[in-house]
Amino acid sequence: MSKIEVDQVDPQSGTTLTLGTSGDTISIPAGVTLANSGTATGFASIAWQSTIVTGTTLSAVAGNGYWIDTTSNACTVTLPASASVGDQIIFVDYARTWATNNLTIDQNSLNYQGNSSPNPVYDTDGETVNIVYSGATQGWIPVDDGAVALETPQGYNIEFLVIAGGASGGRGTGGGGGGAGGYRTSTQFVGNGTTITVTVGDGGALKTGSNANGDNGSDSSISGSGLTTITSTGGGGGGSVTHGANGGSGGGGADEAAGYQGGLGNSPSTSPSQGNDGGTKNSAPYVGQAGSGGGGAGAVGADGIYSPEAGGNGGDGTASSITGSSVTRGGGGGGGVYIGTRSSGGAGGGGAGGQTAPGPYGVPGTANTGGGGGGSENTSGAGGKGVVILSMPDADYSGTTTGSPTVATGVSGKTVLTFTGSGSYTT
Repeated sequence: MSKIEVDQVDPQSGTTLTLGTSGDTISIPAGVTLANSGTATGFASIAWQSTIVTGTTLSAVAGNGYWIDTTSNACTVTLPASASVGDQIIFVDYARTWATNNLTIDQNSLNYQGNSSPNPVYDTDGETVNIVYSGATQGWIPVDDGAVALETPQGYNIEFLVIAGGASGGRGTGGGGGGAGGYRTSTQFVGNGTTITVTVGDGGALKTGSNANGDNGSDSSISGSGLTTITSTGGGGGGSVTHGANGGSGGGGADEAAGYQGGLGNSPSTSPSQGNDGGTKNSAPYVGQAGSGGGGAGAVGADGIYSPEAGGNGGDGTASSITGSSVTRGGGGGGGVYIGTRSSGGAGGGGAGGQTAPGPYGVPGTANTGGGGGGSENTSGAGGKGVVILSMPDADYSGTTTGSPTVATGVSGKTVLTFTGSGSYTT
């Protein structure tokens, strides 16, 4: 084997120097260091880090490979603020726990899979995320597909108002007012191509004949892939021969010999609260024959008054401007009274209580407000049907619906869908 000893090798002409020919192997002995003071292309090198990452954050450096252990907590990795084409970073699920504690990648202003948001989240046990920077347009791209194929789905924020059906009032002497349907709001990022299923709850049926508690309203909800399901609970029926029922808002208690109490609102519990308690008469004497008001989305129902005899007013509802103007919905029904002062329904669709002598009957809750119906010794008021409303940017509205919602465009740059019956919207 011949040996050449020189301090520098330069091309004979031009600026390109070729070592060997195709098929040759150029060996670099152990212990030899190649020092690059210029620009090297065509080489791939990853510096695997010996320290296992167990913290909640990591600032990643191009050219490194990281073992990410999320056994105890999720981890957010921040990518470099600038990158060059060909920069590469690898993240490995060290303990196979990413499904329990996810890995989130903060893009740090650079595109990822061609998108500026949302930050990708990796949530499959045993994933390896091997990303290479491709340039400003597509940014960082995983070089392997499978579970990491697309983690930046595009979509937009949708605002939701979900109101359940209101309850009917109790039928009996001093029947309690029906509770309003549960009232919940939510704003969520929804990916393109997601079908949002909408369910609109009915109001409780009116009561005639002998003494009877009011019927609870039915639940309203929205659900879909990737969404947090929002369920609003139907209002609690007004009392007559038992206490007012629990529900989104509680039914008002009746004023009979046993002093029936109002039902509990926000049942089951949500945060923020979806409704309030019904009014109650829980101390003697109970002979006033004045029912208490059903709870509303914004206030508790008022107690029936023993002397001078008066039905308790329904609790007021809550205002929302989701449709472009302020509208109050979710009022509780008023309690019935025998011969005293008649109650009013709560603001936002609650029905007034009935008056036995000289009448009239309990008033139904207003449709599509989730208002509770009024209690009465005569026929009680039915609960008002619920409503579900969606609001999104005009530019994002897809036009794909079922169930025939009312569509209003150009509402301060938003498209508003009002569902008065069950249906769907696909983003």
